[in-house]
Amino acid sequence: MKNNNKSSLFSLFFILFSLVVFSQEIAVLKYKGGGDWYGNPTSLPNLITFCNSNINTQITQKPETVEPGSSEIFQYPFIHMTGHGNVFFNEEEAENLRNYLISGGFLHIDDNYGMQPYITEELKKVFPDKELVELPANHPIFNIAYSFPKGLPKIHEHEGKRPQAFGIFFENRLVMLFTVESDLGDGWEDEVVHNDSFEVREKALKMGANIIKYAFEN
Repeated sequence: MKNNNKSSLFSLFFILFSLVVFSQEIAVLKYKGGGDWYGNPTSLPNLITFCNSNINTQITQKPETVEPGSSEIFQYPFIHMTGHGNVFFNEEEAENLRNYLISGGFLHIDDNYGMQPYITEELKKVFPDKELVELPANHPIFNIAYSFPKGLPKIHEHEGKRPQAFGIFFENRLVMLFTVESDLGDGWEDEVVHNDSFEVREKALKMGANIIKYAFEN
């Protein structure tokens, strides 16, 4: 019993130590299921550059790649996840993700269009007792660095639906953000990828900076 207690205390210490020491590192989640977790390759590097230039972060320029079942996930206070299609978490991965989130981590899932029906089912494995809740426009994440009085901005059109931001809370802390019908990641990409205007890309980057700042400070 004593050994188990020591092991638990060591694990907790490792988690907290990792989150503090690596507080300016972020990563992309490499998940199973066949979805394109690797989509939008220029998105995070561009967002990192914008954040380091505008909100006083010092994030390492190249984001890392982590898997949901890996202990390495605890090194990063912010994990980004995107894609168009299927997502699958096994039992061990779901438990590891849950431990990461309740220990201080933050997961941003950006639906690149077509991901929603799959990820909503898989999140039930991570938090069986919790539901996705739509964030109101006055939530702090929409004005922590830049003001978005109407909430999540629309970046790309698909079916003409309104953009929505959903969250999962643990002990009143937002631990997971799911952005739908917005395509923030597309707006973060290099200009030549989607030929977005400066105004559209700036809007997407500012919202991304809000998410990063909120994740780092809460």
